[in-house]
Amino acid sequence: MAYKPEKLITLFEELADKLNIKLLQDKGDFTGGSCLVEDENFIVVNKRKPIEQRLKILAQEFRKKDLSDIYIVPALREFIEQSQAQSK
Repeated sequence: MAYKPEKLITLFEELADKLNIKLLQDKGDFTGGSCLVEDENFIVVNKRKPIEQRLKILAQEFRKKDLSDIYIVPALREFIEQSQAQSK
């Protein structure tokens, strides 16, 4: 079952919450990515970028995490895995 891009963003927000990662969507001259600030994990995405590009960045960053023991909505897990296949 494929979700609309807006729903996928919401699912990524919920996943970030589960992993204790702060997801920041802001405007600026940057693409996005993850960072660690004072022992807090952040993933930053540029909300001026097209939603598909924001989703791609989120998928790339969450692929770097160990998600094996975390319940993820199957459509979101599939999106993350598909984005990995597309980036190779």
